[in-house]
Amino acid sequence: MQQVSDKKTDANEKRKYLKDYLDDEEFILRKRLPRKLPKRNCDVYVTRKTDFKMQLARCQKLLDNGNDVYVHGLGAAINRAINLALQLKARGLGTIEVGIHTSTVELVDDLEPQNDDLDHETFTRNNSAVHIRVFRQQNLRVDDNEDQSKKQNQAKT
Repeated sequence: MQQVSDKKTDANEKRKYLKDYLDDEEFILRKRLPRKLPKRNCDVYVTRKTDFKMQLARCQKLLDNGNDVYVHGLGAAINRAINLALQLKARGLGTIEVGIHTSTVELVDDLEPQNDDLDHETFTRNNSAVHIRVFRQQNLRVDDNEDQSKKQNQAKT
């Protein structure tokens, strides 16, 4: 247990060092892209840079063509992903439901030195992610009403 806390303090110390002493002339901070889930036709990866109305239109089109859409958001885009799913649900007028799954994603940052005297370093950090399944709800109420009316008709006969 002590080793785990030591690793955490080492990572925190490195982060503090980076924030305080990182010189733009000595290092370039490169943030690698996160590992993504498999890309399917029904997957939408939400970012803060893409226009919200375009993301909403794309999700609506996918939902109209299929039964479900998976909306993924990472870090600062989580609020936008949740808002997107709720907008789709509101447009569905009660026929759309959502299922939410949260996770933590490990991200990797590289410190690339500007000169040859310094060493290349890699840092990992964690970031929150959300995965939202937006799907059309099966119309169970109509089936239940039909079953009840059949039972009533059988009881009368």
